[in-house]
Amino acid sequence: MASLFDWWGKESQRGTPVIVKMENPNWSISEISSLDDDEDISVGDEFAGARKGGKGKNAKQITWVLLLKAHRAAGCLTSLASAVVGLASAVRRRVIAGRTDSDSDESPALRRRFYLSIKIFLWLSICLLAFEIAAYVKGWHISAPDLRSFKLPSLGVRSLFGSIYGGWVSFRADYIAPPLQFLANACVILFLIQSADRLVLCLGCFWIRFKGIKPVTKPIKDDVEAGKYFPMVLIQIPMCNEREVYQQSIAAVCNLDWPKSNMVIQVLDDSDDLITQALIREEVEKWEQTGVRIIYRHRVIRDGYKAGNLKSAMTCSYVRDYEFVAIFDADFQPTPDFLKRTVPHFKDNDELALVQARWSFINKDENLLTRLQNINLCFHFEVEQQVNGIFLNFFGFNGTAGVWRIKALEDVGGWLERTTVEDMDIAVRAHLKGWKFIFLNDVECQCELPESFEAYRKQQHRWHSGPMQLFRLCLPDIIRSKIAFWKKANLIFLFFLLRKLILPFYSFTLFCIILPMTMFVPEAELPTWVVCYIPATMSFLNILPAPRSFPFIVPYLLFENTMSVTKFNAMISGLFQLGSAYEWVVTKKSGRSSEGDLAALSGKDPKLHRANSVPDLDSIITNEVATKLKKQPKKKHNRIYRKELALAFLLLTAAARSLLSAQGVHFYFLLFQGISFLLVGLDLIGEQVE
Repeated sequence: MASLFDWWGKESQRGTPVIVKMENPNWSISEISSLDDDEDISVGDEFAGARKGGKGKNAKQITWVLLLKAHRAAGCLTSLASAVVGLASAVRRRVIAGRTDSDSDESPALRRRFYLSIKIFLWLSICLLAFEIAAYVKGWHISAPDLRSFKLPSLGVRSLFGSIYGGWVSFRADYIAPPLQFLANACVILFLIQSADRLVLCLGCFWIRFKGIKPVTKPIKDDVEAGKYFPMVLIQIPMCNEREVYQQSIAAVCNLDWPKSNMVIQVLDDSDDLITQALIREEVEKWEQTGVRIIYRHRVIRDGYKAGNLKSAMTCSYVRDYEFVAIFDADFQPTPDFLKRTVPHFKDNDELALVQARWSFINKDENLLTRLQNINLCFHFEVEQQVNGIFLNFFGFNGTAGVWRIKALEDVGGWLERTTVEDMDIAVRAHLKGWKFIFLNDVECQCELPESFEAYRKQQHRWHSGPMQLFRLCLPDIIRSKIAFWKKANLIFLFFLLRKLILPFYSFTLFCIILPMTMFVPEAELPTWVVCYIPATMSFLNILPAPRSFPFIVPYLLFENTMSVTKFNAMISGLFQLGSAYEWVVTKKSGRSSEGDLAALSGKDPKLHRANSVPDLDSIITNEVATKLKKQPKKKHNRIYRKELALAFLLLTAAARSLLSAQGVHFYFLLFQGISFLLVGLDLIGEQVE
């Protein structure tokens, strides 16, 4: 009998266990033994071990443990229930508000056609689902393997419905499945090519890490430390209605550790808001009084957006006295040693046109949306930019946090307003002229990520439509250029076609259209490794540069497929020069930087950074501006994105169909992907506005 209690404890102790009831029921139970716990006892009878076990356990303790576990489980259920209620109320508010993406500046004709095509697929899938459910109820359990031996008479065509269903099965097998399977195979091939490219980039990054390759030379560093190399540097801060971040950006640039006589700062303000203009002008005047050489420039006609702004600034007569130009967007805050770590790379390297630093993000942990963006951008900088910079001396300029040789800018024709990606445009033209680039992975410049899905969506639209505009314009120049053939092939097939066109095309077509359609046309199949294993492997590779983001690998995979709708739409509009291809919307900033951040960067008196956070507007603006100041600011709100919602219902309908044929992996993928589209369509990811 004693053996039954062997699990209870091996060592015997004397003493009565005391249960201490804690105020917080989630805390562990504390056991207090009496003073004679350490005395040895001999087990006299078979119940001694049970009563005086090694840890003094008894039935009352177990009861309390079970009660506490039950209380903890109830608490989890309560929090889960409250989360569901909160989610339902948020959805209700969105639907009642009725604000959809139709309010955006995107081309109405393009949006209408694209949305109509998705709706057609949705209604067709709903009809087919009803059809398949009716057949399933009648006992026609037809799965993909059964169709190979399927014969029409086996259905027992005794009714009108049976004859229609038999005709549908024959029609889809003969006429729908072959083209759908061909398109699926083509997308799978593109998927594998893009995955191979991603794998090669990761191997290149691993090789760089393994060998410790860095674009640094010791003599240059010594010259800088000795104060022998301080060329003239022009610093430009282009901005447009950046009221939230202008102070942080100007303060960080004005505190750069570089001889004041060897640099001048241009604040290039394109704001059309008079109050913002006045605020930025006063901030510039404040820094000018401290001895900083800083100039405020404002264009009356905002022509050409950022490219036009930079082009206009380069026409100033004093620019000819400067050798290099550093560019920082309004939300970027370089560290004081930024110029000392970037400009010296130009010394004795006359072929070098650009030194690009990587971005780091102040608000990367703000919400799920910023965490997922951080994964993408970490891969972009640490893998794509670093590998291309080391092995090709070429990559796309990121538009900010970089230093250009002014002679190179003049050689390639300066800034052009022909696309919405002026940074990539000038980088490609410089590469065609034979100039080289350097990417510094260990030099970071702080900035912030879009916190709302609306801002992120507009940013991604511009980033994916612009490259297609540029490809159309640059293709003849690439073919006629005198660079090596392999460099031409890299530009055309890898830089543009594979990474800018093929990636959004197969992501949207394969996972949002073909996969759900194969549920209703099971003769066309997508293997499990295409749906599950390869995407999981690629997501794993993408997340390697941001190891802290590993818990978000599944949301990342689902969100990237969800964003393929926006990217595909943007790619098509840029490729065919549709109206929304020229849309430029300044990415909304929240101004997450604090006084402590800026003080840590400069090590100077923080009063210089955020003094007079509310300037005396009455002394610097007109009555017209003062009247405008009194107006109620425009309220922010969340939207409902109709394309994403339509695709959510399409995918969930396909998931229901896959459940009938017991396709496990396909069902779970479609289910979770449909839920992901649903959350994005209801704007429940990112910043939430009450």
